[in-house]
Amino acid sequence: MERGPVVGAGPGAGARIRALLGCLVKVLLWVASALLYFGSEQAARLLGSPCLRRLYHAWLAAVVIFGPLLQFHVNSRTIFASHGNFFNIKFVNSAWGWTCTFLGGFVLLVVFLATRRVAVTARHLSRLVVGAAVWRGAGRAFLLIEDLTGSCFEPLPQGLLLHELPDRRSCLAAGHQWRGYTVSSHTFLLTFCCLLMAEEAAVFAKYLAHGLPAGAPLRLVFLLNVLLLGLWNFLLLCTVIYFHQYTHKVVGAAVGTFAWYLTYGSWYHQPWSPGSPGHGLFPRPRSSRKHN
Repeated sequence: MERGPVVGAGPGAGARIRALLGCLVKVLLWVASALLYFGSEQAARLLGSPCLRRLYHAWLAAVVIFGPLLQFHVNSRTIFASHGNFFNIKFVNSAWGWTCTFLGGFVLLVVFLATRRVAVTARHLSRLVVGAAVWRGAGRAFLLIEDLTGSCFEPLPQGLLLHELPDRRSCLAAGHQWRGYTVSSHTFLLTFCCLLMAEEAAVFAKYLAHGLPAGAPLRLVFLLNVLLLGLWNFLLLCTVIYFHQYTHKVVGAAVGTFAWYLTYGSWYHQPWSPGSPGHGLFPRPRSSRKHN
């Protein structure tokens, strides 16, 4: 007895495969969304703790002061020991640019979603302008210190020959080397960026507590800032282990911490400043009425 052809077997199988793939994509999106929300909640709670922020300052100080001791216990031939490694060129040398890009997006979203006011958003973003001015001013000051304390040397096979050329420009024009006291600008910048990002990101815990709009895009931007903050901590540790002299690193970190204190720790609490992170974003609790 002959059997007839099975009608619709091919298209039916394809439909089932497409349905399975659709379900799989939905499950993956649900898992990614759950991880995003859970990770952002936990990171916000961690960075929003005042106690942990104080410990974070102690952590950075310990990294800079005691981190160089690790150079006796690590491999000096790793990729991070080279000045030309990928992270040093692409991230450390452009640390302020990365910080402004990621942190600027976070501050923009948080302030505008909380207030819907352009003027308030611009005021909070001006803290990054102040930070850029601090970075530029510190860099010029470090170069000035190196100029004032330096001398001109000519490298020879037997060693270095001291020349009496008066300044860096004439020394370098003659093909020699100018050597002075060089404050570690990388240590300064990474320390300043770490303190700045930790202070700005701490606002997200209060933002979530007030029930303000916190969709996936904002949470993703926040987590990207947390990851960048972790990268800055790691690269700061690598910097103090492999590069620069000890006092140069300590002075650079001390100047970075002092710059944070002058801005976030002092000036931003004044009414004529850009304002501290979170200032004016959240409704104040109503004061209890006094009964006559």
